[in-house]
Amino acid sequence: MKSLLKNFIFIFLIFLIVSGIFTVFSQTGQTSKEIPLTEVVKNINQGNVKKIAVAGNNITVTFQDGSQAKSKKETEAALSQSLANYGVSQDALKGVEVELKEESGWLSWLGPISVFVLPLLIFVFFFFMIFRQAKVGASQAFDFSRAKARLFGAEGHPKDIITFKDVAGLTEAKEELKEIVDFLKFPKKFLNMGARIPRGVLLMGPPGTGKTMLARAVAGEAHVPFFHISGSEFVEMFVGVGAARTRDLFNTAKKAAPSIIFIDELDAVGRHRGAGLGGGHDEREQTLNQILTEMDGFERDTNVIVTAATNRPDVLDPALLRPGRFDRRVVLDLPDINDREAILKIHAKGKPLALSVNLREIAERTPGFSGADLANLMNEAAILAARRSKQQIAQEELLESIDKVLLGPERKSHVLSKDEKLIAAYHEAGHALVASSLPNAEPVRKISIIARGRAAGYTLKLPSEEKHLKAKSDFVADLAMFLGGYCAEELVFGEITTGASNDLEKASELARSLVKEYGMSEKLGPVAFGEKEELIFLGKEIGEQRNYSEKIAEEIDQEVSRFIKEAESTARSILKKKRAILNKIATTLAEKETIEREEYEALIKGGKKVNPPSSRLAGLRRGKEKFKVKEIK
Repeated sequence: MKSLLKNFIFIFLIFLIVSGIFTVFSQTGQTSKEIPLTEVVKNINQGNVKKIAVAGNNITVTFQDGSQAKSKKETEAALSQSLANYGVSQDALKGVEVELKEESGWLSWLGPISVFVLPLLIFVFFFFMIFRQAKVGASQAFDFSRAKARLFGAEGHPKDIITFKDVAGLTEAKEELKEIVDFLKFPKKFLNMGARIPRGVLLMGPPGTGKTMLARAVAGEAHVPFFHISGSEFVEMFVGVGAARTRDLFNTAKKAAPSIIFIDELDAVGRHRGAGLGGGHDEREQTLNQILTEMDGFERDTNVIVTAATNRPDVLDPALLRPGRFDRRVVLDLPDINDREAILKIHAKGKPLALSVNLREIAERTPGFSGADLANLMNEAAILAARRSKQQIAQEELLESIDKVLLGPERKSHVLSKDEKLIAAYHEAGHALVASSLPNAEPVRKISIIARGRAAGYTLKLPSEEKHLKAKSDFVADLAMFLGGYCAEELVFGEITTGASNDLEKASELARSLVKEYGMSEKLGPVAFGEKEELIFLGKEIGEQRNYSEKIAEEIDQEVSRFIKEAESTARSILKKKRAILNKIATTLAEKETIEREEYEALIKGGKKVNPPSSRLAGLRRGKEKFKVKEIK
């Protein structure tokens, strides 16, 4: 629509200019009448002539009424002599203004010619623009099937070249990929031994673990071109475009060999065929078939290696994972504490850090953070320091950025009333106290009732050591901790609020996983119940195929309920036994809104007894106050 409007305005302006030119030349091109020189002399003698303009042999006569006429004088004679030869009166000639002009030869013929030539030139230019746009449109139609891969490396973006030293952690993955670098740099060494160069390398890991960065580092180490394209860029609304782009991408990479093709988010086109709607003519499946064909078509000595990244290897088509295609699979894990510290140091480059900054402490406080999370943490700290008009980033900004990355920014407009603040304080104190009382629970790092994101308050727990496996006792402790806030509200106020809804949801999900996935139910035994299936047309893995009877389903519900009730009993028992400590933590939290680990540990180790604060809600448990309905007047 915008292009049509633009063309219409362009054509309208052209015709407007043409009509203006015709109007000008039609006015300026009007020819005056020709009269003989004798008639000019006659009019001079009669006093009818006001002015005479002479340009060469041409005479322009202006009469008293403003009209004009043209005439010619004798070629070899001056104007006065020509007029005298024809009997002009010298007295009458004195009353006539005579103007001498230089003769301009080109103006005499340019005007009449331009009336015809200039419109012709405008129309030629107009049709030239039309044909040019048509040519561009045709070329764009042919370019539509070309791959939109971005080229990195010596011929693409030299400044963006990175190597393994720019990627912190991932030691095992780097060792595996160093072999790929050797294949690209010294192919003859392997070919002489009869070895076949790998066709594809699949990088698997959670989001943000550095799959794309590691693939670029391989190209940087080998000094080869790096063609980067996303899986979604292959697929268009027109059938066959994805396959055509795949052919173009592989042909371009072969011309630049040795080179690397990197397909990000491979699961966008590499999902299991036949799993969703559409048949063999589905555009995504056509693209996948072409990728499989191109990888099979590589010659033995072709120096083109296809790397791909995905965080969903379970949904990929088996044909992609067979030997000869993506037979090299490199797993990228979340960084441990040492890797997190190294990643923080890399992202701290170029940022003015204060001398008191301790990146090791930040690494200890960020278990489960990916490389992208840590990069975001450093960026948020820099933004926070700039907003506070500081010259350096202090430890305070880094610690506050951890909470912001985990839970979101502070919601300062979310102000709790006095009673709501007290409920939130007891709720979070219940979580923390139960966690501290169980040997298998993770230690508490921070408690806060300042709203962040969707949470009105939060209790942060940090593992004392990196864990890759969790036992049943760990899960049972987590269940009790989830229900600590629920039980604290019920114990102190005699009823619960909506603040425990998210805790109940997490506890129910964990208890059901214990029974159905982990086989930790003593009654049902080591059996996994339910088969997950991906419903592609719904866009999310929400389907589950039941492979058990209704009787087993009832027993599963009973076991889930048993886990929940046992955890609730454990949490309530702890809170009743340590009610005085609960009051102390909640009172301090309601007053200060945030308690760090050191202060929290001091509170639970000892100190004087603290009575719970008086509150309307606290009195409800003892029946001292009832809700009243106001009368509407």
